[in-house]
Amino acid sequence: MAAESLDSPAGLNLLIDADDTLWENNIYFERAFEEFCAFLSHSRLAPPEIRTILDEIEIVNSQVHGYGALNFGRNLRQCFDRLVEREINDEDYRTVHAFAERILDHPMNVIPGVPETLGYLAQRHRLILFTKGHPDEQQMKVDRSGLASYFSHTAIVKEKNAGAYRGIVETLRLDSTRTWMVGNSPKSDINPALAAGLGAVFIPHDHTWTLERESVAEGSERLITLTAFKDLRSRF
Repeated sequence: MAAESLDSPAGLNLLIDADDTLWENNIYFERAFEEFCAFLSHSRLAPPEIRTILDEIEIVNSQVHGYGALNFGRNLRQCFDRLVEREINDEDYRTVHAFAERILDHPMNVIPGVPETLGYLAQRHRLILFTKGHPDEQQMKVDRSGLASYFSHTAIVKEKNAGAYRGIVETLRLDSTRTWMVGNSPKSDINPALAAGLGAVFIPHDHTWTLERESVAEGSERLITLTAFKDLRSRF
C-alpha cells in the first residue's frame, strides 16, 4: 500500500475512530453472540450459520435504528424469533436482551499505548474524535474511557460514509489536504475518508466487526497502514 511522506507533519487535523481503535468493543458483542447461540441451542444450525442470519437482520435494522448495544438486543430478539425451536415466553426475551445489555456494563479496556500516543499527538495536531453509533452509548464510553480531554471536538454520527466526512470537514472548516482519518474499519474509517479526499491511516484489529470488513482501496498516496496505534508517533 502506498504511503505519503509527511515532510512537515505539524498542525494536521487527525480524525480518530473510537471503538476498536482506542478501546476494545467488538469482543464484547462476540461474547454476547456466543451466549445467545448457547441459549438458542439450535438443533441444526452452527454459530457461523446463525451469524449469517443475524448479519442479514443487522444490515436491514442498522439503516433504521443505527448501532449500539441496545439495538443489538433488538437484532438478537428478531433472530431468536426466527430461529427458536420451542415455545417462547417473556423470560426468554429477558434473557436474550440481557446478553446485549451486559455489553454496556463491561469495563473500558483502552488499547495499550493509546493514552500516551494521544498525549503526544495532541501537542502537535488537532485531534477530533469521529465515531458512529447510538449518541448516548458512545458518549458514555467516551466519558468512561478518560480520553476525552485529548480531543478538541467529538462528533457522533449515525453512519460514517463519504458524505459524513465531507460534512465534518465543512462544519469544522478543515483543510482536507491536511486532514487524516485514523481507524480500524475499512468500510467506515478508511475507504469513505479516501473517497472524500482525506488521508487515511488503517490500523487493523483482529476482532473488527464482520460487517465493517471490506477490501481497503488500493493505490492511494494518502493511505498509511500501521500495526498498532502507538506507531502513529513515528508518522505524525
